[in-house]
Amino acid sequence: MINYKEIKNLDSNKIKELYDDAGWISYTEDIPKLMRAIENSKDVITAWEEDELIGLIRIVGDGETILYIQDIIVKKNQKRKGIGTQLLNLILDKYKHIRHKVLLTDNGEETKGFYEAYGFKQSDSFDLVSFIKFD
Repeated sequence: MINYKEIKNLDSNKIKELYDDAGWISYTEDIPKLMRAIENSKDVITAWEEDELIGLIRIVGDGETILYIQDIIVKKNQKRKGIGTQLLNLILDKYKHIRHKVLLTDNGEETKGFYEAYGFKQSDSFDLVSFIKFD
């Protein structure tokens, strides 16, 4: 049975294991920084199977006008079980009053299909352009 919890105070080893499993090594190169980022997030919802952290969604934003989905992660061996869907549903339901919901993700067909199923559209379909700067 999978349990979902709103929690920011997480064990850094469990976080490292989850992010490493996703291959997000740019995060795990500085675990203290990642832990501060999680603690400073607007909201974090986690998915657990017994005491194993198997998924996480975290958002940043102001709670009124914009919600930015920063991370949504599910362990590889737990994918296709509806965990990512449930995490996304919990966040979207909790923040349904917010008009702008934004995320940045890879350009894979599977990923695009997942978010499009929830009404997300690529920014250029709104006659918008997105900008990003990596340092």
